[in-house]
Amino acid sequence: MLPLPRLLPALALAGLVAAAAPTRAQSPTTTPAAPAPAAAPMSDAQRQAIEGVVRDYLLKNPEILQEAMTELEKRQQEAQKVAQASALKETRDTLHNSPHGFVAGNPNGDVTLVEFFDYNCGYCKRALTDIQTLIKGDPKLKVVLRDFPVLGPDSLEASKVALAAKQQLKGDKLFDYHIRLLESRGRVNGERAIAVAKEMGLDVAKLQKDMQAPDIQAALQENVGLGDKLGLSGTPAFIIGDEIIPGAVGVEPIRKTVAGMRQCGHATC
Repeated sequence: MLPLPRLLPALALAGLVAAAAPTRAQSPTTTPAAPAPAAAPMSDAQRQAIEGVVRDYLLKNPEILQEAMTELEKRQQEAQKVAQASALKETRDTLHNSPHGFVAGNPNGDVTLVEFFDYNCGYCKRALTDIQTLIKGDPKLKVVLRDFPVLGPDSLEASKVALAAKQQLKGDKLFDYHIRLLESRGRVNGERAIAVAKEMGLDVAKLQKDMQAPDIQAALQENVGLGDKLGLSGTPAFIIGDEIIPGAVGVEPIRKTVAGMRQCGHATC
């Protein structure tokens, strides 16, 4: 039996063949008759007949629907990969070098790992240990951390405080602040982020003032815009070269991708 995508074309072709075939009263060598007039529009009865054939076919072969959905999903994934590759090429300089992300590891590293994170993301908390392990074991790795507060108002307020803290913290101290926030128990909100800043000796009055600066909103807009362009649907999301790695996948897949970038300039050689 014909698969569904070929069923209707086959029915149409059969109709055309039947209309074009010579009748018993005609000889194949008979002089061609004048062209037949254009076919009349399909009647309601004809349409219902075809719909009935399709319905009966699907009821007898329901697995065709699953095959169609699988093929659709495959095509959507392929289209997403093409779109992401184009977006990665377009945004690479911003991803790696914009001042709105903050750098951990080696600022002059030969390979750059970008992470989009949310302070209330449980998987981001789990991936923190992976990032620390990668930085400790790879002195040539540059890590760019980008706030991507997708889990509600608490996450947004925490990101605003963390971005403002960049005015008072640099390098390892800023990364330490990031670690403390991710290691916090319970929801991380603006209040918690300010409390951690106070514990680390920051000027809270200056911090609260810096939170209102236009640059904070610009940073959040840039990160959200990048996430949209890249089709990110959650956190954490890691980007290395031409590869987007969603989720807390562990150290080894990321380490392997970094090695590929060093070996051949692509995530997969």
